[in-house]
Amino acid sequence: MKALEEKYLEGLSELFPSIAAASTEIINLQAIVNLPKGTEHFLTDIHGEYEAFAHVLKNGSGSVKRKVDDVFANTMSSRDKQTLATLIYYPREKMERIREEEQNMDDWYKIMLYRLIEVAKRSASKYTRSKVRKALPKDFAYVIEELITEKSGMTDKESYYNSIISTIIQIGRAEEFIVALCELIQRLVVDHLHIVGDIYDRGPGPHLIMDKLMEYHSVDIQWGNHDILWMGAAAGQKCCIANVIRICARYGNLDILEDGYGINLLPLATFAWKQYAKDPCECFLLKGQDNCKPQELELNMKMHKAISVIQFKIEGQAAELYPEFGFQRRNFLDKINYEEGTITIGGKIYQLLDDYFPTIDPKNPYQLSAEEEEIMNRLVKAFQSCEKLQRHMRFLLNKGSLYKIYNSNLLYHGCVPLNDDGSLRKVKIYGKSYQGRTLYDVMESYVRKGFFAVDPNEKKKGRDLMWYIWQGANSPLFGKDKMATFERYFLAEKELWKEKKNAYYLLLEDENVMNGILDEFGLDREISHIINGHVPVKTKNGENPVKCGGKVLVIDGGFSKAYQKETGIAGYTLIYNSYGLILAAHDPFESTEAAIEKERDIHSDSVIVKRTLERKTVGDTDVGKVLKERIADLEALLDAYRSGQIIEKI
Repeated sequence: MKALEEKYLEGLSELFPSIAAASTEIINLQAIVNLPKGTEHFLTDIHGEYEAFAHVLKNGSGSVKRKVDDVFANTMSSRDKQTLATLIYYPREKMERIREEEQNMDDWYKIMLYRLIEVAKRSASKYTRSKVRKALPKDFAYVIEELITEKSGMTDKESYYNSIISTIIQIGRAEEFIVALCELIQRLVVDHLHIVGDIYDRGPGPHLIMDKLMEYHSVDIQWGNHDILWMGAAAGQKCCIANVIRICARYGNLDILEDGYGINLLPLATFAWKQYAKDPCECFLLKGQDNCKPQELELNMKMHKAISVIQFKIEGQAAELYPEFGFQRRNFLDKINYEEGTITIGGKIYQLLDDYFPTIDPKNPYQLSAEEEEIMNRLVKAFQSCEKLQRHMRFLLNKGSLYKIYNSNLLYHGCVPLNDDGSLRKVKIYGKSYQGRTLYDVMESYVRKGFFAVDPNEKKKGRDLMWYIWQGANSPLFGKDKMATFERYFLAEKELWKEKKNAYYLLLEDENVMNGILDEFGLDREISHIINGHVPVKTKNGENPVKCGGKVLVIDGGFSKAYQKETGIAGYTLIYNSYGLILAAHDPFESTEAAIEKERDIHSDSVIVKRTLERKTVGDTDVGKVLKERIADLEALLDAYRSGQIIEKI
């Protein structure tokens, strides 16, 4: 052991060859450890709402506005502070409008540059100069560093700054410089972003959200069941592909696939128009598409029905292949009386709302027709060969996971499957039983196998498990006994639509159970939190997102417009800064245009969930632990130099 330690110190001495070098590094690291902790920003269940997402990212859930308020306090009117905040969010667009109204742009540039420099100084104050330097825009890096760095001992500092700003305006670079400062402030107010699942489905812009995330400076993603669905589709899993297309059709978002990802849906459209030519497809109305043209609406409804029937067929086939998934009880096509238009469920006969099934053979209801087979084969190739989709999925694989432990918090999208008594539920995956953390770990390993396994059998298992994770009764990302898709389309009896939640959701206020989950993941129950989304919190009914005395935070407040009637708000976001945890409840986002033109920010009511007695530092974070270990290693190296055990390399 001692020899190994000596070998390690010898290696370290190559990087720090002298007492002076090792001492300097210790001083630098100790300085970083004592800086205020960076701000973490948590978002979940974005569901394709790109405009609202982009705005919340720009304003840092109110972090930018708080910085402006901190800097200017009572020295600036509320209106001027809002104008400055809007400029920081949308610098180019805001300046376009200012140019139309402002008589003396040079004076306006000067005032705004001074204000932005002050906000940038405050935003940069919690970081090392090195970290700020890395965030600076290339074209203006040196000048911005000069302006936001305090210079002690300078006798005529004001004159020095004035000359720099005057030169920027004089040479016609003021607007580009303002843009650079605004983007720097946006970059600095949030140190790290957590996306706690469900980027995809319902809203029109998940592909745009993915593009934005791929450019973001520091992000991690905990996969939601809707993300896993798209990952399975990209891997070529047919049930996942059918579900993706059905959901896009249901919400009138087929252009995500056609325009966003370039996937050709013409064969499906042609097939649907031919097979359902005289069918009004009234059970397949679209959600939230009141402005859709009549002919486009009619085609979308026919495509919606066509892909739904295909989905029920291929899911029926897959259910037989994997009986342990428990999906056989969800097979309905063989329980339909096609002559009478009824279905038998649980020994009871129900009348179907739609009994027109021209593509189903009653003797072999789960068999795809030749045309349906051809359509699905072409779609598999399209999804697997779509370069943009594959790039987005690789990003999800690279930055994502089923759960994450970060700065003593446990992040996951859905739940930890529990029995009614709060004990960890055992779930069978390909013949072996798993529970708690090991269930998450084995499921994640199979997701990655679905993309990267060399063994074709393991690769297929990985792909097919993604379909189970999407909607399986014991999936930690779903957490309900069923997904009542068929019942909602075809049956009027709403009691059949009911989806029973896993016991986890009934035990969120049970401290013993929640402590047990924290123990299972190796976290300190006294200081840690569970942060998840998935199930919208119905705020309008008085439901509180803060559960179990603040130990659990369920931060799905309805970012998706489809849920906002249920929740009464337009989403929660969570901020974790050096002072504690702040939960922001957002009002609906009107539009980007209104945010720029009318300076309408997303109004957010913030609630302090937890306030620390002492301001948290980098030393209190995961990064801080690593830095402290590094300091201890360097101190051991210093001792080795001073004892003569290792010779300085001078």
